[in-house]
Amino acid sequence: MVGNNPESKIARKTDKIKHIGLVKNDGYLEPYEEAIRGRHEHYLWKMSQLTQNGKIALTDFANGYAYYGLHPTPNGWVFREWAPNAERIFLVGDFNEWTETESYQVKRISETGDWELMLPHAALKHGDLYKMHVYWNGGMGERIPAWCQRVVQDEQTGIFSAQVWAPENPFVWSKKKFKPIVDPLLIYECHIGMGQDAEKVGTYNEFKENVLPRIVKDGYNCIQIMAIQEHPYYGSFGYHVSSFFAASSRFGTPEELKSLIDMAHKNGVAVIMDIVHSHAVKNEAEGLGNLAGDPNQFFYPGDRHEHPAWDSLCFDYGKDEVIHFLLSNCKYWLEEYHFDGFRFDGVTSMLYYSHGLGEAFSNYGDYFNGHEDDNAICYLTLANALIHEVNPNAITIAEEVSGMPGLAARISDGGYGFDYRMAMNIPDFWIKTIKELKDEDWKPSSIFWEVKNRRSDERTISYCESHDQALVGDKTIIFRLIDADMYWHFKKGDETELVHRGIALHKMIRLVTLATINGGYLNFMGNEFGHPEWIDFPRSGNGWSHKYARRQWNLVDNPNLDYHYLGDFDRRMLEVIKSERCFNKLPLQEIWHHDGDQILAFARGKLLFVFNFHPVKSFTDYGFLVPIGAYNVVLNTDNKSFGGNGLADDEMVHLTNYDALYAPEYKAWLKLYLPARSAVVLRKQQENNK
Repeated sequence: MVGNNPESKIARKTDKIKHIGLVKNDGYLEPYEEAIRGRHEHYLWKMSQLTQNGKIALTDFANGYAYYGLHPTPNGWVFREWAPNAERIFLVGDFNEWTETESYQVKRISETGDWELMLPHAALKHGDLYKMHVYWNGGMGERIPAWCQRVVQDEQTGIFSAQVWAPENPFVWSKKKFKPIVDPLLIYECHIGMGQDAEKVGTYNEFKENVLPRIVKDGYNCIQIMAIQEHPYYGSFGYHVSSFFAASSRFGTPEELKSLIDMAHKNGVAVIMDIVHSHAVKNEAEGLGNLAGDPNQFFYPGDRHEHPAWDSLCFDYGKDEVIHFLLSNCKYWLEEYHFDGFRFDGVTSMLYYSHGLGEAFSNYGDYFNGHEDDNAICYLTLANALIHEVNPNAITIAEEVSGMPGLAARISDGGYGFDYRMAMNIPDFWIKTIKELKDEDWKPSSIFWEVKNRRSDERTISYCESHDQALVGDKTIIFRLIDADMYWHFKKGDETELVHRGIALHKMIRLVTLATINGGYLNFMGNEFGHPEWIDFPRSGNGWSHKYARRQWNLVDNPNLDYHYLGDFDRRMLEVIKSERCFNKLPLQEIWHHDGDQILAFARGKLLFVFNFHPVKSFTDYGFLVPIGAYNVVLNTDNKSFGGNGLADDEMVHLTNYDALYAPEYKAWLKLYLPARSAVVLRKQQENNK
């Protein structure tokens, strides 16, 4: 490994002043620079090995999906599988009445475990179901090929099978190139199956026709789709994957998924997917758990084989064949389906031998004490390098809770190359605040610190709540604020004080979270309008009901209910943020905070954000020192059109009051009326001479 190269050690000793970029950006990391350099050199060594010392590109290494699996060729069909422990393999299916025949016996073609079968055109047809019969020393199993690109489930038996997929008319993309809008990135997290009102599994087509137009109208510029990779259990939310190259057939055909992505691109909306490379389902018949008699073919052996908390299997990132499988998977979704990137699930679990379970992560030493999986770190860095090599405009996001430094820093600086990391501290903060503090104890200084608590060299995706907070057993923000009154008093004119409070704080929480982003913002489907139900997928405990595995769009569409207030506010809030060019890159300047008054004010560009979190106290002529000029109200949470009281005149132009003491700094007093539990956004007018 390069990290053990004597020359690299000498270079470090003679060049102590020249720190790696990650350490340059954060001097507190200097004691751990040796470890940071070691991880980076591990990546460089593995990159060199996989690319044959640079003779090929990494993207050429990641073409496994085009070689393995079942593919039509000009001369017929070719099927290939990697199964080093197998002794015999047969293809069985509709084409041979599910019996083993010599003409469908797969031949071993290499010592490394590659198997191949060549078939004439007439041997298979589009739509045929098939599996492998795999024999090994002392055993046999019926298996779905690891590289198959189409898997379907029998509605009567529940059994999964691979399916020959070669439609006569392949999908034709109307928009072949697409560049996501990332200034800022506004993500709508969604799930195809539960994206409709009906108590059933929704489809790609239904989502394209019914939900995508809502997302476009609301102003989001990116959708993050969950549960795309095939998974045996619907209720796993797509996180127990069985077939990594197969788009879930529950929601429709590959062409219908491509059509959804194509339509999103035509509307200027990027599409990223939740990709699960942190673990795999344990199922053997459907998944990779025991493909050919070797349970460790894809997964770590011994104590690291199973994930102790997720009842799943942990990939062995030290194997080149596993790296090949996973990197090829990344490229496949980018190339075949035109996804614009990925949100990598469970990154914390990948980084540490402990999977992050029971770890405090209270100081930098906790990230460099020898319990990190260098193989996984290397893989994640390679994945980011590959993804951006395939598509320089691709988006990668890490779902990571430990706070590992460098995750979203540049690879050249010693980072792992993600474009963003999830700001997972923010939803935890809001839950803790709502649960544990009285309204009069909310401190603007704490709120402001938490929503901008991040590393300066790493971009984040801020969010108030995701799908995690909407699952059964937990509570969304709106439910924590209003609880059962959501059911009985959410009709216009029938609101209780609890409802008024919840509507007000729901808007303020979202506004302060979005207004302080340094990369992007995420909202889970329906939470923008305060969807009243948790998510509970069909299971034996609820009679296999779809009642809570859906989104009730009829609620936000009903003008007589309060839901539309929240939906309308969310739409206007995004409009205001997008009105400032490259909003997420604008400096975040604190103007004022006063914990006693519960007032917070800050500016970004020409926008001034003012919050009064006090539950009962309104303020008249509350003053702030701001740049001299005139200010117009562009958003007010207390406006009647958003379910507020309408106590302020939003048409009024607010002029600053001259003060000789601050005139040299071109500042003056802006005095505002601030109703209790409300927020206002003002824009400074452009001067005529500028």
